[in-house]
Amino acid sequence: MARAVTPRRKALNTLIAWAIGLMIFFPILWTILTSFKSEAQAINDPPLFLFFDWTIENYGVVQDRSDYMRYLWNSVIIAGGSTLLGVVVAVPAAWSMAFVPSKRTKDILLWMLSTKMLPAVGVLYPIYLLFIELGLLDTRTGLVIVLMLINLPIIVWMLYTYFKEIPVDILEAARMDGATLRGEILHVLMPMAVPGIASTILLSLILAWNEAFWTLNLTAAKAGPLTAFIASYSSPEGLFFAKLSAASTMAIAPILILGWFSQKQLVRGLTFGAVK
Repeated sequence: MARAVTPRRKALNTLIAWAIGLMIFFPILWTILTSFKSEAQAINDPPLFLFFDWTIENYGVVQDRSDYMRYLWNSVIIAGGSTLLGVVVAVPAAWSMAFVPSKRTKDILLWMLSTKMLPAVGVLYPIYLLFIELGLLDTRTGLVIVLMLINLPIIVWMLYTYFKEIPVDILEAARMDGATLRGEILHVLMPMAVPGIASTILLSLILAWNEAFWTLNLTAAKAGPLTAFIASYSSPEGLFFAKLSAASTMAIAPILILGWFSQKQLVRGLTFGAVK
C-alpha cells in the first residue's frame, strides 16, 4: 500500500525541485546578465550580480559586426530541415519495428543507439573529404543531411517507444475497414501519436539548434548557423565576455522561447503512455 505524502515531505520535494531548477538555469541567467555589462564589469572580481551599470551597447555592437539575421535564418533552415527529414525517415522505420518486428529488431535498435557513442571526431575526416567531393562543404544542405543522420537514432527510438504504446487492435481494425498502409500510418497511427511526435520534433529541433561540432567544422562563411555566430566572438586577442554573452543570448533566445511556449506539449509527449 502506497504511503501518503506528508505536507513536510511535499514541501521538501518542492524545495529540492526548485533548487535543482535554479542550478540548471543559473548559467543562462548569468549569461543574460553579463550581456548587459561593460567588458570591464564582465570580468570584475568579485563578480557583479545585479548592481552594475546596465547597458545594451553590446547588442548594438554584435548586430553591427555580424549579420545576425543571416545566421538565424541558417539555423532555422538547418534545424527545421534536419528535423523534418528525420521524422519522414523515422516514422516508417519506427512503425515497422513496432508493429512488424523481426528477430533482429532489438539488435538493430541497440546498434542504432550505439552509433551515438562514437566520438564525432573519429569520423570527421572521412565526412569532410566526402563533403568536398560532393560539393556539400559550407552548405545548408550538407548540414541538414549530417544533423538528420546524427539525430536519427534518437528520433527512431522515441517514435518506436510511442508507437509501442498504441494498441495493435486499432490498426488491425483499420486494415479490416480497407485502410492502405499509407492511410494506416497517416490517418490512424500518426493522429494517435501526436503528443509523442510533437515531443520528438521539439527534442530534435533543440539538438540540431545546439549542435556545434559539425556546424563549426563543416561550414565557413555561407552556411554558418548561430553556433558559428557565437564562435566568431573568440579572437586571438582573447574573449570579449560581454559581447560573447550578448551573442550567446541572441542565439539561445529563439529556442528558449520555443521551449517555454511548448513545455506543456513536450512534457505531455515525454510522459505519453507512462500511465495506462
